[in-house]
Amino acid sequence: MRIVLLGPPGAGKGSLASLYDIRLGIAHLSTGEIFRQEIARRSALGRRVRRYVLSGRLVPDALVVEVMAARLRRARAAGFVLDGFPRTAGQAQGLDRVLARQWRRLDAAVYLISPQPLLVKRLSGRRVCSRCGANYHLRTMRPKRAGRCDRCGGRLTVRKDDQPRMIRKRLAVDRKAAAPLVAYYRRRGLLHRVNGVGNVETVYRRTLALFRRHRWLPS
Repeated sequence: MRIVLLGPPGAGKGSLASLYDIRLGIAHLSTGEIFRQEIARRSALGRRVRRYVLSGRLVPDALVVEVMAARLRRARAAGFVLDGFPRTAGQAQGLDRVLARQWRRLDAAVYLISPQPLLVKRLSGRRVCSRCGANYHLRTMRPKRAGRCDRCGGRLTVRKDDQPRMIRKRLAVDRKAAAPLVAYYRRRGLLHRVNGVGNVETVYRRTLALFRRHRWLPS
């Protein structure tokens, strides 16, 4: 099975992809995690990515595709689920070219649909330690003592970009930026929308039913 997970911030793409990895043996390939690994390894690709990250610039589509192509060559026989890639129609086209060279193709682009109030609730739950910078979440990773960091006892605060007003702005920007990518997969007949409301187990079961219906799961 080879799929792309799409959806706005807070839709639960990372949590869902981790379950596919653990339960189905389908490799979870997260762009952010792969970038961090390549930078930590100080690989040639990692050094190139690091220059953009340090300067606050977006990593060019061609370089993103190159990094992911290297990782896709090592993907398990059971397939992969991509989280955070592609982000643009240009990256999607690059992914198609990479898979074609490997005599493979994408099975689907699965878009998780969640109403904005739910996304705001999920995203606004993040808390950050004012002393050591450790991250927590009121829904998925609660501190042992309310309002205090488990690690150093520092006070937990809400970052400015995690406040509801800023989150709604972020979601609007993301929706506009994602429109060409969603349209690309719709035109190719690969787009499948799945209700993202509910806990991760509920959404997992919905996507599993979709995979079985289309016989994408490895035998």
